[in-house]
Amino acid sequence: MQIKNICCIGAGYVGGPTMAVIALKCPHVNVTVVDSNSDKIKAWNGSLNNLPVYEPGLAEIVGKVRHRNLFFSKNIADNIDKAEMIFMAVNTPTKTKGEGAGMAADLKYIELCTRDIAKYSKTDKIVVEKSTLPVRTAEKIKEILISENKTNHFEILSNPEFLAEGTAIQDLFKSDRVLIGGDQTPSGQKAVQALVDIYSNWIPLNRILTTNVWSSELSKLASNAILAQRISSINSLSALCEKTGAEIHELSRAIGMDTRIGSEFLRPSVGFGGSCFQKDILNLTYLCHHYGLHEVAEYWHQVVKINDYQKARFTQKIIDGLGGIVKNKKITILGWAFKANTNDSRESPAIYVTEKLLNAGAFLQVYDPMVKKKRIIEDLKNILETKGSSSERINLLFKQVSIFNDLKSSIDQSDAFAILTNWDEFSNYKRETIKDKTIPVFQI
Repeated sequence: MQIKNICCIGAGYVGGPTMAVIALKCPHVNVTVVDSNSDKIKAWNGSLNNLPVYEPGLAEIVGKVRHRNLFFSKNIADNIDKAEMIFMAVNTPTKTKGEGAGMAADLKYIELCTRDIAKYSKTDKIVVEKSTLPVRTAEKIKEILISENKTNHFEILSNPEFLAEGTAIQDLFKSDRVLIGGDQTPSGQKAVQALVDIYSNWIPLNRILTTNVWSSELSKLASNAILAQRISSINSLSALCEKTGAEIHELSRAIGMDTRIGSEFLRPSVGFGGSCFQKDILNLTYLCHHYGLHEVAEYWHQVVKINDYQKARFTQKIIDGLGGIVKNKKITILGWAFKANTNDSRESPAIYVTEKLLNAGAFLQVYDPMVKKKRIIEDLKNILETKGSSSERINLLFKQVSIFNDLKSSIDQSDAFAILTNWDEFSNYKRETIKDKTIPVFQI
């Protein structure tokens, strides 16, 4: 089956970059990204300097292919109808209420996508799960499609993304592997081959792994869990280093030189953030409980608990370093994104550290080179509401926060600096200027 038109539902951190690269590498395919958020679509069609997703190299690609064979549209119905292949790249956050609240993945956006596909499809479709989903979600998707569209045939593929924010374009160009899961039926394997044909335009065939659907769905959760486990492991050792006088960066280097372990994901930090690790581990924990594997569930849950511990420990380190009292002291928060080279702040440790310091009475001066002021305010408001703060209390706390557009202004008259994101800008500034000051600098 030759694919001429692709529709991707979801114009976020996965859909935007992935579809841009597919459009670049497959000029014979028309790729349309749709989203119900009109502001997001407008931004994708606007200035290349103000795309809703920041990734090194992304703007250049979008500039080459936008309006050639890459399009961004609010017209979900027509683009579903004309596409032979539809990617679902919508958010799957952790449920906040109902069965599994606090751990299970909330699939409401996936269900809405599925119902839209059933409603607007007038021909057979290949539906590709790009979002991170619990194992056996494809079964539920197929049930909805069959019950709501009895005319057309749908094949469901699992094609999880393994992108690291900050290096997403590089990851898409030279993937470690592309995983495609499909049914082991003739029609299922024909659909798998159609997606293989897309990726093989630039990915060597020996890096395209085909499996059954369930293996593909579970592989994404398992990969993220093991990567997060490594981060929590090195972060737990950073606490021991501080007690014993060992140096965590030296320890990390020594451990990483063991070829059985390797150096990746052994860099200490305030904790992991982003849209994937925490929600995927909690989802995996919930699945293990669901199948009665309670000891396995607790093992993986401990990875999240260590991450929470690391954030709390770093906050206490700041408080202790300032004499046990931070009330009325000015502290500069350097970095809001959960990692360098992205404008994504979802689950960023900076949010949690800031909330604790605010409630302890500190005045905070925040700067991040890529995260916009509006997003910082939204993040703070969300966590304060989640922690039970009233509107009056939130308004008072916001009077303790100043958000800056440049580094120099953010550190003016500060009593301490806390480096939460490892932007090169902060490392260079520390090396050249901050070291000579008596102002304490806190970082892992």
